Amino acid sequence: PMYFLLSNLSFTDICFTSTTIPKMLANIQTQRKDITYEGCLTQMYFFMVFAGLDNLLLTVMAYDRFVAICHPLHYTIIMNPRLCTLLLLLSWLICLIYSLLQSLMVLRVSFCQETEIPHFFCELAQILKLACSDTLANNILQYLVTGLL
Repeated sequence: PMYFLLSNLSFTDICFTSTTIPKMLANIQTQRKDITYEGCLTQMYFFMVFAGLDNLLLTVMAYDRFVAICHPLHYTIIMNPRLCTLLLLLSWLICLIYSLLQSLMVLRVSFCQETEIPHFFCELAQILKLACSDTLANNILQYLVTGLL
């Protein structure tokens, strides 16, 4: 189970860094430092998916080590391949739903200025600072879900 989880963590880390690096390299090449609104939403969605998945996989790995240390004789029974796959799928599902929810909440916000961000990296806090409409619901959702995760 440990190598299964490590391979998924490695894949997640590669994808996590791949959400920002291509845009940064393109900005260095073209000497432009902006990102479109659509690009920002896409980058933000995948960044949140892989950041959350990274954290949840580390949690699952911690549970795996807990079982290995505290229940060594029952380890193979408790951490069977079915449970590992289920925990991995549950982690993916939680991250996909969380990221989709946050991205959809950003879509309901209106902006006064043009929708170009003067950075290569786009995060939720930057988007909400640019909003002209009320972002209280977004902030409440962000704090609530962050606290739950």
